[in-house]
Amino acid sequence: MNRIIQAVIFITVFLSIYLGMHFYAFIRMGGLLDVKRGLTFYLVMLGFASSFVLISFLERAFQNFFTRTLYTAASIWMAALFWLCCSLLIYEVVRLLVKASPRTAGFAILGLVTAMIILSAINALFLVTKEVDIPMEGLKKEIRVVQLSDLHLGTLHGKEYLQRAVDRANDLKPDVVFITGDLADGTGLLNEETFKPLNDLKADAFYVIGNHDIYAGLEKVLPMISRTKVKVLRNELVEYKGLQVVGVDNPQREFTNKNNVLETLKIDKTKPSVLLYHLPHGLEEANKAGIKLQLSGHTHNGQIFPFNFFSRMANRWMKGLYNYKGTYLYVSQGTGTWGPPLRLGSNNEVTLIRLKPS
Repeated sequence: MNRIIQAVIFITVFLSIYLGMHFYAFIRMGGLLDVKRGLTFYLVMLGFASSFVLISFLERAFQNFFTRTLYTAASIWMAALFWLCCSLLIYEVVRLLVKASPRTAGFAILGLVTAMIILSAINALFLVTKEVDIPMEGLKKEIRVVQLSDLHLGTLHGKEYLQRAVDRANDLKPDVVFITGDLADGTGLLNEETFKPLNDLKADAFYVIGNHDIYAGLEKVLPMISRTKVKVLRNELVEYKGLQVVGVDNPQREFTNKNNVLETLKIDKTKPSVLLYHLPHGLEEANKAGIKLQLSGHTHNGQIFPFNFFSRMANRWMKGLYNYKGTYLYVSQGTGTWGPPLRLGSNNEVTLIRLKPS
């Protein structure tokens, strides 16, 4: 199917669901709180329903503090709307079992959603360091690796956020830094200043592209990253301190679960190897190619509850460390956020991986 047709179908379905969620949330909450449904009511509902799309266009045209603030508020509202609809659906069941004043229930739901927004916004401000030891046959000495993934630099995360991640990486004193995709988000204007903190990395660094780097435009993103100290790996293999570092592009075609690039590369199965691949897929192909460790991201561990459960349905390998027939896979929860700058049931992660001689 033509990509344009696919995009039109996706946007149509998304907007239909999004508008339906607004209609349900506003009508139901309006009923609980006894709000009159006049012209003003429906205009406010329409304003909220169109806010994210309109502000996205505004933010692309005018990059300033005001538009970034509006974009942040609109993206947070998307999460709030989802939680609001979920809470209302739960209420529909609970009210059959427990009698409560509709007005009391309405304010309780608003209080719950507000608390979730505040907690998840605070949680998203922090970078959490995860540490893991992985044995690797053939290594002569330990190699300290820091993995950064899914920073999503753009409107909500910029140069300052990247600098925080770089400083945290340097504090961990790694031998090498691996960036496993989605360095760019696809929103907002990017320039060389955005990626400048990468030059402050004290260790060697390698990067592979993710799906959002493609959305942002590789013709714009890659030249800017290439002018930093970070080495871009595109379907290739390099030797690093006795370690084979393999970098594979995120597939251009969506929903591709296999990694067919590996069979085209000359990987020595007798030597230790690390595969950098944005998607936590293709582990069977990695094992067949003799890869000892695959580093991935992409899932964000669902980012905000209850998307953790939905993400798990789409991703067999969700977060943390896995062992598949002797091939290890580590899936980062992501160093940044995508969409709303919120984290509930997940963390912004900087990962220290100690590769131990086995």
